[in-house]
Amino acid sequence: MNAKFIIFALSLISFFAQASNEKAYQPTEADYSEGEKWVWKYKGVTPSNEIRAQGTDTKQIVSKSGTLGMLTGKGITTLKVLTKPNNSTTARYYWPLYVGKTWVFEEHWESEDGTKGSTIQNAKVVSFKDEKVEAGTYKAYTIEYTGKITNSRGYSADTQDIHLYAPTLKTFIKLTQRQKGYLYVEELIEYTN
Repeated sequence: MNAKFIIFALSLISFFAQASNEKAYQPTEADYSEGEKWVWKYKGVTPSNEIRAQGTDTKQIVSKSGTLGMLTGKGITTLKVLTKPNNSTTARYYWPLYVGKTWVFEEHWESEDGTKGSTIQNAKVVSFKDEKVEAGTYKAYTIEYTGKITNSRGYSADTQDIHLYAPTLKTFIKLTQRQKGYLYVEELIEYTN
């Protein structure tokens, strides 16, 4: 066998072994900087092509009285609160993330009208590679979630969500959700730091 081919093959094996060993940890307060900003566009469409949701969502790191926080449409939340270590084994992101990791995401919630519900999904990190969105190309984990959503009004639906989580941006860059034919897509269109 050709020595150059063997060296090339070993280099490829080493590259893929390193890529598969990469891990992403929960962002800390120190990972954010004032002025950092993320803008997503979102759209939700029914099977009959009726648009149920459409618009943009913005998050920005701001300083208030010398304390950094994240400004959203709901107000400012301090980074200390946002980056509090989450060691839950049923969280949306069960840290650290790495290719092949699996867990069960479980969320119990109550909507503004008092309806109570649950989302329970099997999660799996299936890849870590370059992903292109409108804001640019970023290394991202693809996490697939499959399961069910139910609520106190008798609603029940199978769900499939795909999150593209980019560690360098500390958030998802694309989210695709399917539920009873309803398709919701949220994609990062701008990032500044």
